[in-house]
Amino acid sequence: MLDALGLDDACEDVYKALLAQPRANMDELREALDFSEAQLRSSLDKLSELALVRPSLEEPSAFRAVDPELGIQALIAMQQEQLTAEQQRVERLRAAALHLAADFAAIRPRKSVADVEQLEGIEEIRERIHVLVRAVKSEVMAFAPGGAQSAANMAAARPQDEELLARGVRMRTLYLDSVRNSQDTVAYAKWLAELGGEVRTVPSLPIRLMILDHNVAIVPTDGENSAAGALVLGADGTLAALCALFDSLWEKATPLGTAPDRDEDDLPPQEAEALRMLAQGFTDEAVAKRLGVSSRTARRIAADLMEKLGARSRFQAGTRAVAKGWLRGDE
Repeated sequence: MLDALGLDDACEDVYKALLAQPRANMDELREALDFSEAQLRSSLDKLSELALVRPSLEEPSAFRAVDPELGIQALIAMQQEQLTAEQQRVERLRAAALHLAADFAAIRPRKSVADVEQLEGIEEIRERIHVLVRAVKSEVMAFAPGGAQSAANMAAARPQDEELLARGVRMRTLYLDSVRNSQDTVAYAKWLAELGGEVRTVPSLPIRLMILDHNVAIVPTDGENSAAGALVLGADGTLAALCALFDSLWEKATPLGTAPDRDEDDLPPQEAEALRMLAQGFTDEAVAKRLGVSSRTARRIAADLMEKLGARSRFQAGTRAVAKGWLRGDE
């Protein structure tokens, strides 16, 4: 009965004993309850703190059970007083936060033009994303290039992702096919999927990208180093284009847990993408970065393609790929 007040069975027994024996003293209560003195004193202290027991005015060595309605009302009044004080403290914190934010903006103004906000460094990027994500209502879409994700990035994203999915926000994430070889990244992606997130993979991704509710996008300022800085974009035309890009790649992507389909020429998607990039003059290092693999793996893929085409040079490989219909002439 009294557990809602944080009181245990011993306290309830003492309270009932005092109801049955008004003005009972310590010895009488110990005899009635078979409690040790320490146990009895502890229970009386707890009941006194909640104003449910007080010393008898007529017999100071005895105790009386206070009408619970009076005791509880006193407790409620005390709790309301504490709640009011806490609310006032929260308001003071909110006012202080606004004041500090104004100071921060005055000392370090964000570089922004119409619908564009510039962020510098990974810490500022993560802080801004954290603030923006708190306002998300319906959907987050993301490109996660670079192959295997770093432990630091996954650790930083985990609480945020979990909170979003718990709120019923739809999350769609595109990784590279190469993450299928990273146990840690696959484990993280599966964890996302188990919580309701949607994860697919593609052979390559153009940039790192996050789109929030179709009205805010975050893109890196340096494609080679996404931690260097980022732009927060809000222009309708830009967002429409980025959302269309995401949806286009999402439709062609392969759900994690399903093997990527080979193309009509029986080439694995990763090899087909590498062939297109090599034909466009990408170096092995550039191909490796776009595919999220090592330079050694990119060179192996190129060598395998040349062997399949029976070519002795990359130029000859491109010519034969066009002749076989693996590439269009304009690729």
